Amino acid sequence: MSQSSVSEPASGHVITDWRPEDPDFWLTKGHRIASRNLWISVPCLLLAFCVWLLFSTVSISLNKVGFNFTTDQLFMLTALPSVSGALLRVPYSFMVPLVGGRRWTAFSTGILIIPCIWLGLAIRDTSTSYNTFIIIALLCGFAGANFASSMANISFFFPKAKQGGALGINGGLGNMGVSVMQLVAPFAISVGMFAFFGPGDGTVQPDGSHLFLENAAWVWVPPLVIFTLAAWFGMNDLAASKASLREQLPVLKRGHLWGLSLLYLATFGSFIGFSAGFAMLSKTQFPQVNILHFAFFGPFVGALARSAGGAISDRLGGVRVTLVNFILMAVFSAALFMTLPSAGVDGNFIAFFGVFLLLFLTSGLGSGSTFQMISVIFRKLTIDRIKAQGGDDALAQREAATETAAALGFISAIGAIGGFFIPKAFGTSLEMTGSPAGAMKVFLVFYIVCVVITWLVYGRKTQK
Repeated sequence: MSQSSVSEPASGHVITDWRPEDPDFWLTKGHRIASRNLWISVPCLLLAFCVWLLFSTVSISLNKVGFNFTTDQLFMLTALPSVSGALLRVPYSFMVPLVGGRRWTAFSTGILIIPCIWLGLAIRDTSTSYNTFIIIALLCGFAGANFASSMANISFFFPKAKQGGALGINGGLGNMGVSVMQLVAPFAISVGMFAFFGPGDGTVQPDGSHLFLENAAWVWVPPLVIFTLAAWFGMNDLAASKASLREQLPVLKRGHLWGLSLLYLATFGSFIGFSAGFAMLSKTQFPQVNILHFAFFGPFVGALARSAGGAISDRLGGVRVTLVNFILMAVFSAALFMTLPSAGVDGNFIAFFGVFLLLFLTSGLGSGSTFQMISVIFRKLTIDRIKAQGGDDALAQREAATETAAALGFISAIGAIGGFFIPKAFGTSLEMTGSPAGAMKVFLVFYIVCVVITWLVYGRKTQK
C-alpha cells in the first residue's frame, strides 16, 4: 500500500486524496479518518485551554504562598496570557497549510510543557520576581494560540454540511479545558503529588492545611506528553490543505473578516475574558465565598453551549442564533448590576453567580453560532468569486477551504483579545472606583452595538 494512500491513516503519513464533499468517499473512508483526527484534536485543544487559563486559578492563591502582589497585578497576570495568545493566533492560523495539521498539533501541544514546569518551579521559590511571572504568563499564551490552528485544521477534514457540528465539538470540548482546569487545580494543590521534583512540603495555611500551588501547573505535564505523542502518531496531514502564505493572506482584504471578527470578539472574547477574570472578580466582591469551589461551573456551561451553538446554527442558521444571543447577552449584562455590592449594601452572590452562568451560557452559544457564520459566509463568498472569474468547481472548493480556514484562524485571534480586556477592565474599574460596574457598562454597550451590526449587515440577508 502506498505511503500516501488514504486507507493508511494510522501511519500519520500525508493523505493526498481527500474529497469530503464526495458522498461515497465520505461514507467509505472520509468520515472514519476525519472523526479520528477530530477526537485526537479535542483533548490536545482541551489541554491547551487548561494551560492558557492557568493563571486564572494560580493568581488567586499566589499571595497565600508567600508572594505580595496587588489586586491589579494579579488581574494583570490573569489577562496577559490572552495578549500573547491573541497575537500568536495570527501566525498559528496560517501554520496548518504550511507544515501540516499532524506536525503542528504535536509541536504546539508539546511546547506547552515548558511554561507548566517553569511556573511550578517559580511558585516554589518565593523570591521569584513579578516580571518572571509576567514572562511565564505570556508563555502560557502560546496555548491560547492553539485554538486557531486546531480549528483551521479540523475545518479541512469535514464537508460543508458538517463543519458547524465538527467545529462546535472541537471548539466546545476544547473550551472545556477552562472548566477542567478550574475543577482539577483546586484538588491538585491540596495534595503533595510531585515529590520527584524536589522536596516540597507545601505552604501551611491559617487553618493548618498545606497548599501545594505548584501542582496546579505540574499536573498537566503527563497528559501533555501523552497527547503530544497521540497527535504525532495518530493524526494526519492533508495534502489538499497545503497552501502558501501568499495564498492565504488575501483573506485580510475581505470586508466581512472585520465585521465577523467584531462579533466573535463579543462572544468568544466574553467567554475567555469571563473565564479568566470571574474568580478574581468574585473574590473582590464576595470575599467570604471560596470561589475555587464554584469557578469551574461557568466555563463548563459555556463550553457545552458552544458545541450546541454550532449544531443549532447548522439547523436554524448562524445569523438568527447569533442575533437572539446578543440580545440575551445585553439583557443579562444589565441584570448583573443588581447583584453587585454598592453604597454599603451587600450584593447577592447567588444572583451574581446565576447571572454570570447565563452570560457564560450565551457567550458559549454565540461562539458556536458566529463560527458557523464565518464558515458558511466565507465558503459561499469564495466559491461565488472563483466561479465568477471562470474557475471550475474543484478550484472553487479548494480556494474556499483555504480561505475559510485562514479566516477562522484570524478571526479567532481577534476574539482572544477579549481574554485580556475583560479582566483588565475589571481590575482598572476596581482600582478607579472600587466597583466593576464601570467595566460592565462598557460590555453592555458593546453587546447592544453587536445586536445592531448583526441585524443590519447579516440579519436582513438570507444567511444559512
